[in-house]
Amino acid sequence: MTSYTFTRELRLLTPAQFQAVFSNPIKASSAEITLLAIPNTQEHPRVGLTVPKKQVKRAHDRNRVKRVIRERFRLQQHELPSLDIVVLVRKGVMDLDNEALHKLVDKLWRKLSRRFNG
Repeated sequence: MTSYTFTRELRLLTPAQFQAVFSNPIKASSAEITLLAIPNTQEHPRVGLTVPKKQVKRAHDRNRVKRVIRERFRLQQHELPSLDIVVLVRKGVMDLDNEALHKLVDKLWRKLSRRFNG
C-alpha cells in the first residue's frame, strides 16, 4: 500500500539544503508562488517552505498557506520525481482561497515535473 505520510525525510531541514536548491534551480512559477528545484540523490522528493512575514503578515495566514502546500505535497509526492523543492510565497497568495491555492500548487507540481522530465 502507498504511504501518504509527511515524515521528516520528506522535508528540507538545514540552511545548507535550502542553499543547494538556490544555487542552480529548475523553476516553475506563478504570480503568487515560485517553485525552485534540483535533482536529489534520495528515492523521493523533499520540500522546504518559505513564507516570509514581510509577504504574509499574520501568523494564522502563514500557517494556512504552509498547511495547504504541505497537504498537496503529501498527496502528490508519489507523482513527483526525486527533487529537492523550495516553495517561495509572494504577497498575492493571500488573495487565494484554499481551493484556488490547491489548484495552483497542483498545477505548479505538474509544470515542475514536466520541466525536470522533459
